[in-house]
Amino acid sequence: MAHQSLYRAYRPSTFADVVGQDQVTKPLEEQLRSKTPGHAYLFAGSRGLGKTSVARIFARELGASSKDVYEIDAASNNTVDDIRALTENVYTLPFESPYKVYILDEAHMLSKSAWNAFLKTLEEPPAHAIFILATTELEKVPETVQSRCQVFTFRKPSREGLSKMVVQVAEKEGYAIEPAAAELVTLLADGSYRDALSVLEKVFASSTDKKITREETEKATGAPRHALVESLVGALSEGDQEKTLTVLRTVASEEVDVQLYLSLVLEYIRMVLLARHAPELRKEFEKELGSDAYAPLLAIAELKGSRLTHRTLKIFLDAASRIRFSPIPMLPLELAVYELFEEKIA
Repeated sequence: MAHQSLYRAYRPSTFADVVGQDQVTKPLEEQLRSKTPGHAYLFAGSRGLGKTSVARIFARELGASSKDVYEIDAASNNTVDDIRALTENVYTLPFESPYKVYILDEAHMLSKSAWNAFLKTLEEPPAHAIFILATTELEKVPETVQSRCQVFTFRKPSREGLSKMVVQVAEKEGYAIEPAAAELVTLLADGSYRDALSVLEKVFASSTDKKITREETEKATGAPRHALVESLVGALSEGDQEKTLTVLRTVASEEVDVQLYLSLVLEYIRMVLLARHAPELRKEFEKELGSDAYAPLLAIAELKGSRLTHRTLKIFLDAASRIRFSPIPMLPLELAVYELFEEKIA
């Protein structure tokens, strides 16, 4: 499949292929069955959730041929002249379909004057015109426009759902992927189906034996080594300040993405605390991480006199909000350690 990206290969082509967006697909399917489509739709949600794919499926199910489906990128066609050209074209009849469907991607990028020009067409569209606006920033779409559209919100997938998709795609492509590797791909994707497939493709390209381990995934993506996450959380649990700062020094020397590293640390601390306080979740974590990665986590969770508490999680969570504004990326983590160990700074 080298000639085709995973995202293109696994892009949904029917409503049945769309994962986790029933709140969008079910009403659209009902409108198709009852032959009551609207004239304007607004698809909102973060990137990589399938907004454009669903728009294309809907257009095809409406009977619109490729000649009568117009995809416009509002990021680069956002002036009043661009919209006037579009609206003039709207009134001509379709070539060979019952409808002309206009899919306007990144709709929030339209200028104010472009919105004003577009609004007139939205208010009184010709019977054969259907508009589908897609946006990652719903709050930037004027209320006057939203009120004239059927608004559908696309949800981010659950971590479990995204991880499941990663494993399924890997299997279909002939790869065996460790649970911990699938979890890392899922974390790196940040709730985007498209990004998960892009990360997975990068991992496949670096594999020599079609067996994907967490270590291979870290190497292929540049993600921080799990050993550095485990070492830091272990040192925090033991209450060893010097060891904790030494691990952070190693992290800094490896020039990893500090924000991503902290996300992994927070996730690991969270799982340790959950394993300690909600033992019924342990089987689930073992399944997610695999036995090898789970054993050290359980050891930290069960350590007698552990210094790892909800306060640890809170202090490092506070550090996460400071990283973006810190001139030295590692500084918020080091400050978190000093605060945790109540270091007195003269």
